[in-house]
Amino acid sequence: MTSQTMVFSLDSQTLERIEQKFQEKIVFAEARKDQLFHVFEQELTEEETWALKYLFAYMPVNDLADYDGALFLSHVRQALDIRKRVPWGERVPDHLFLHFVLPYRVNTENIEDFRGILYNELAERTARLSMADAILEANYWCHEKATYIGSDLRTISPLTMIRNARGRCGEESTLAVAALRSIGIPARQVYTPRWAHCDSNHAWVEAWADGQWYYIGACEPEVRLNQGWFSPPARRAMLINTRIFADYPGPEDITLNEKGFTEINLLENYAPARTLDVIVRNEQGEPVSGASVRFELYNMAEFYPIAEIRTDERGAASFKTGYGDLLIRAVSEGKWSETLYKAHDNERIELVLASSEQPAGIVDFDMVPPPEGEGDAASALSEEMIRAHNRRLEEGSKIRTDYEGTFLSEEKAFAVAKTLGLPPARVWDVLQKARGNSREIAAFLEERSGEYGEWPLRLLESLNEKDLIDTFRQTLDDHLIGAISRRGSWDEDTFVKYILCPRVSYEMLVPYRRVFDHAFTAAEAEAFRKNPSKLAGHLEQGYAYHEDLPNLKGKGNPAGTYSLMKGDQQSLDILFVAVCRSLGIPARLHPSEQKPQFLGDGGWEDAVFRLASHPNQEGSSWGMLQLLRDTEVSKDAPAASYAENFTFARLEDGVYKTLVYPYGMTDVYDGPYEVEPGSYRLTSGVRLKDGTVSVRFTYFTVRADDTVEVALTYRETAVDIPVLGKLETGGVLTRLDGTGAVLKGLLGSEGAIAAWIEPEREPTKHLLRELSELAEPLDKLGLPIVLAIGDAEWTASFDPAGYPKLPARTVFVRDSGYASLSGFIPDPAAHEAGYPHLFVLDGQDQIRYAASGYKIGTGKEALQIAAAISHPRMDRSEV
Repeated sequence: MTSQTMVFSLDSQTLERIEQKFQEKIVFAEARKDQLFHVFEQELTEEETWALKYLFAYMPVNDLADYDGALFLSHVRQALDIRKRVPWGERVPDHLFLHFVLPYRVNTENIEDFRGILYNELAERTARLSMADAILEANYWCHEKATYIGSDLRTISPLTMIRNARGRCGEESTLAVAALRSIGIPARQVYTPRWAHCDSNHAWVEAWADGQWYYIGACEPEVRLNQGWFSPPARRAMLINTRIFADYPGPEDITLNEKGFTEINLLENYAPARTLDVIVRNEQGEPVSGASVRFELYNMAEFYPIAEIRTDERGAASFKTGYGDLLIRAVSEGKWSETLYKAHDNERIELVLASSEQPAGIVDFDMVPPPEGEGDAASALSEEMIRAHNRRLEEGSKIRTDYEGTFLSEEKAFAVAKTLGLPPARVWDVLQKARGNSREIAAFLEERSGEYGEWPLRLLESLNEKDLIDTFRQTLDDHLIGAISRRGSWDEDTFVKYILCPRVSYEMLVPYRRVFDHAFTAAEAEAFRKNPSKLAGHLEQGYAYHEDLPNLKGKGNPAGTYSLMKGDQQSLDILFVAVCRSLGIPARLHPSEQKPQFLGDGGWEDAVFRLASHPNQEGSSWGMLQLLRDTEVSKDAPAASYAENFTFARLEDGVYKTLVYPYGMTDVYDGPYEVEPGSYRLTSGVRLKDGTVSVRFTYFTVRADDTVEVALTYRETAVDIPVLGKLETGGVLTRLDGTGAVLKGLLGSEGAIAAWIEPEREPTKHLLRELSELAEPLDKLGLPIVLAIGDAEWTASFDPAGYPKLPARTVFVRDSGYASLSGFIPDPAAHEAGYPHLFVLDGQDQIRYAASGYKIGTGKEALQIAAAISHPRMDRSEV
């Protein structure tokens, strides 16, 4: 029986659909029925009942496995209560409340009961503001709590972000969305899945105020809405989207809507867009329905699908995108077709599924991104507004750095180490990474080192850096005590990496060893230790395969997956490894293939899941791939760097799957790679200054028990080094110690690299990271690097000591008058692009390279230009 009341302004048909999906979830999650659905036995209002049903109806599999109903009820009750408390609560339409205020999840973060905590932080600060001003104020608060730093792919929660005081853009925007939703303002995380003009991606926030959506840069406040350093690069995007856990009806353009999950395309709000219409046919000319059409961009040396759309009954798929090149690939039932779509081509594309084997040889082509475009002119800000904004930024930075000052110090870490008889440098390394969680980690060491010696420290050292921020003693105790009891006769390195360490992939760490210790009889556990393949069969026998959302695959924790025994292949793989380690069996995901393996008498063996989609499931035969240097390499060829300028991928079911190796790996010729037999594509690329990539595909085949040798080659590209102008070098600057300096005196006779930076912003942090990573070749060049900070961009919290790996000849200076900078950037587009403004100068103070704003890779471009003008005989492969 369903209610006919217009609760949340929903008609009876929509309520019936929610009820149907809710009942399906009750059946689906039968194994966790009590933990999830017992909350409906409480006294609930009609709004609470339907809000809960709504969340459950569209809930991802991992959330059904990992969390209990009480957590979701708390989110519902607080969201409804806050809606009544905030001044704009009644002005937010019900459909926006359901889709963009009520949801507890933003990205792939661990779910916590954060809503009331964040409301208490922000309610008083925003109570007397308009909705638009409340959005700006919430972002100033986010700036006080966290700033940008690059990190791994696991997304930390809003509360962990606050504890850590820093995170990547996906985590900054997760915090900002959670904060806005916590004061009843509709908000959503917005992504460009991959940039077309440079590597990486970016995430920011859209928030709704009085009938209109606005955008902000999360944790990077501006004076007004719809302003951010990412505005110019967003105008070159090929897709900007957001994901909604619901059957969302629009009005935005809907790219994907299936299984209660909607992806909407927001590109038109940021960049010029057009719609591509793809028709897929078979060899008989008939339309193919259900074919996967992948729209792929070159990024990080692979072709990444920014969208994957299924064809309808007419064999048609439409995609709204920008004015750049795409590789479009259609796949169905082992057949595929692929075309390079150029921006000037006709917007109707026809693909015929005729290929079942990959091409041979080498294929060269260019990938051209959308051109730079100009934004709408904004009214000038008053000096008073600018001063007030800069004061707020300074205050926010001070609040954050004062909080960071409460983290355990090196002196305290050494004292802890001395008391426990542990190596001081190693203890400090762990506690320093733990940041706001350092006292928790220190307490764990103090409680357990007396009994277990160095093993608690070894456990902490086995974790990813991010784990140290959101892993607590209950979890650490479970893994320490559980692993030590399974120590056995394994050598120390094997024990630490593959038994003691609880980290498998990018799942949330939870205490799971005790769970698995009690999950099997003693006889079963012994049988699994003797033959771990039996464990794989046992787990799969009780496991129901169910594909989760693409970005949530493999994100569930092993204990949750085991309790539900439903999920995707990656979750089962992680579960197998976790159970093995709990039983004292060394196990891992293969370093590049990410397949589950256990250590047998003869080495690593594959865990075979008979019903899985993994290729090569019936045997453990592998092949070897040996990369060879190009014997005819030109001096302009780049130094090989995995995921920076080359990758290799294996053909699986018509799609190329990129193998996983560490980003920036350079020892690529030292030895062969162990890979599965199959058809492979080596992708190499050289990105030019305008963002165009000179791409090369090299096709080859790997056979079982054989070694194939493949030359890694790059297309030749001419390096254009024009004279862009001459720098006036008489400007007076101030060193950070207060002494004066003339710019000319800081520049070398053979040239220099100079940049005007904004230390608090993400683009500058990317540049400083790149310069740090390039310290060795930059030191080899011996050129000075001058980094200037204007008064408006200066914050007292900035400390160069936070960048200890910068090249030796780096000097920071203050430039109060901007006299030198104003001569550098006459182009209005550079002014709009914002900081950093980066330049390479020759020995005559002539500007030979200039770049402004956000663009990954400018540090390497600057290095290559500097090497070419100061050491013209040096190969690019040396830098």
